Amino acid sequence: MWRPLLAVALLVLSGCAAAPGVGDTTADSSADRRAMTTDQGDDRPNPWGESNLTVAINDTANDSRDFRPHVRSALDFWSNASERYAGFEVEYELEPNASEPDLVVRVVDSIDSCANVTDPAGCAPFLTDAAHVSRPVTLEVAASYSNESTRLILKHELGHTLGLNHSSEPQDVMAPTSDLTALPKTNATERRFPWNDSNFSVYLDDGNASDADAAREQVGNAFDYYADGANDTVPANVSYEFTDNRTEADVVVAFADELPCRDGGTGSCGRVQGVDADGDGALERYDELRISLADVDDDAIGWHVGYWFGYGFGFEDESEWPAPFRDADYEDRRSDWWD
Repeated sequence: MWRPLLAVALLVLSGCAAAPGVGDTTADSSADRRAMTTDQGDDRPNPWGESNLTVAINDTANDSRDFRPHVRSALDFWSNASERYAGFEVEYELEPNASEPDLVVRVVDSIDSCANVTDPAGCAPFLTDAAHVSRPVTLEVAASYSNESTRLILKHELGHTLGLNHSSEPQDVMAPTSDLTALPKTNATERRFPWNDSNFSVYLDDGNASDADAAREQVGNAFDYYADGANDTVPANVSYEFTDNRTEADVVVAFADELPCRDGGTGSCGRVQGVDADGDGALERYDELRISLADVDDDAIGWHVGYWFGYGFGFEDESEWPAPFRDADYEDRRSDWWD
């Protein structure tokens, strides 16, 4: 069984009227935490079958960052704390390039999943029986976290290799979720493409549109324009398709009596939702774009949708938008600007 340390990034909203927020989810303080006491640990066998273990490091993620001090710190922690919390003593010898180590700390760019958890910060086998230990045991840690968080991740995963689970003490190390600080990452507005996938699913909520057919045609013109490269302002492989499933859509275009992201009023607005992975208050990735229109002329719908789709590509300064959306007047917005 594999046990990860999970850092759950909060989805945050950003846009014309939604202030960004950041955070990580920690374990509920009211949860059942049946800690393993020292007395319980005294009866537990050492899953390694020995007390002296050699540890190597395999860094496949970041040659410029030295992880040895952080691994050493985590090993020292358990050398001093293993008897108290696990019920047996263990000593580690760190040999980063050891040819026959007992344990390998593997530093990776990312961990796809561990124990059915997506994007965990670390992953290690939950060892309880020496008969099931196949050496070298591999412990993985994502390279994208700060020094302090990296040390916590390492201590957590090492705890699993000593037979400690998520209800074991010390809970500031072994809790299943923790507040972690990521290394600074490129914000969505600074990236060429701030989405995971260039094929957009679009849901059109035209229930309040004055002319549903005209609305769909105008929205299609806007997305066709971007699928054709938007005058080389977006990647060439952008595509889209309409969907009837609103909950799974990447982009939702909705017609309303009043704008939800401007405290009422008419016109249009856009909001992006995504992930602030490094906790700096700005989104690094977009997951959803919501475009709202209220009392917009039928022949200007495409322009408004096109403008906010550009916002979904991270455009901020006027110069970043394609030409049709710069200094557009009343007539420009109602023209065949997509031709």
